[in-house]
Amino acid sequence: MFVFLAVELTALFLLISYGVGVLQEYVSPERIQAVLSSRNGRGYVVAALMGAITPFCSCSTIPFLKGLLRARAGFGPMMVFLFSSPLLNPVIIGLFAVTFGIKVAVVYFLIAMVVSVVAGALLEALGFERHVEASAYEVPSSSNCGSTCSGAIQPENRWLRIWKATWKDFRSVLPYLLGGIAIGSFIYGFLPTDLITRYAGSDNLTAIPVAAIIGIPLYIRAEAVIPLSAALAAKGMSLGAVMALIIGSAGASLTEVILLRSIFRLPMIVAFLAVILTMAVGAGFLYALTPLGSAV
Repeated sequence: MFVFLAVELTALFLLISYGVGVLQEYVSPERIQAVLSSRNGRGYVVAALMGAITPFCSCSTIPFLKGLLRARAGFGPMMVFLFSSPLLNPVIIGLFAVTFGIKVAVVYFLIAMVVSVVAGALLEALGFERHVEASAYEVPSSSNCGSTCSGAIQPENRWLRIWKATWKDFRSVLPYLLGGIAIGSFIYGFLPTDLITRYAGSDNLTAIPVAAIIGIPLYIRAEAVIPLSAALAAKGMSLGAVMALIIGSAGASLTEVILLRSIFRLPMIVAFLAVILTMAVGAGFLYALTPLGSAV
């Protein structure tokens, strides 16, 4: 599992970082600021929709987030993207609809969308932008300097320059990436499924927060979390606990939290986890205490 995740996440990080570098070559920071501005509600909605159409897992959002930070996009919309991208990506929504039905998938989509937008706006209003590390805004020295100076560099060197910036960025987060993968792989290998069903599989309400908390250290990709959850539901886990587990595991992973530590200070990390847990527990109780639970 460690080798698989290390290779997969390394490839994803380099590919997405390079893609962001290419995008920034053609889209000026001013344009990104205008589209993802927090001065009006449009930036929040655009960020949520960006999250819904990007097939990123929780860790894959990090290089994209770095690009938004360097472009000085609005802090609130950036946070909306961070919350919504792993939870609303097309893969997880499609699997939701196939496994649990259209009604459950639509309600899940609306919950994740609304909570992401509200949380992003609230974090900006509370001034959490001050907890972003200053280094997160710095553009690597080998990266481009925006559309204003693109003519000063020969076009044939452009792709190599973007690659050098990508590699420099990757080297700075590599220790965090490998550390998170190691811990997550250990938990994956030694935490038995029976333990999950024992403490989060009963129909009592305490199973919901337990499932949400258990989900975060379990690095489970969207492609696997839905089938796993369906199997746990078949073993007797309540739908509320299943939803909490899905949101907790897909919305935040231990690897992502460790990676975010290279961008955010501790108060921002705590706020990020609080939003994901609140969303997971809230959705779990909604499914447990309303007729939605009988929709499956």
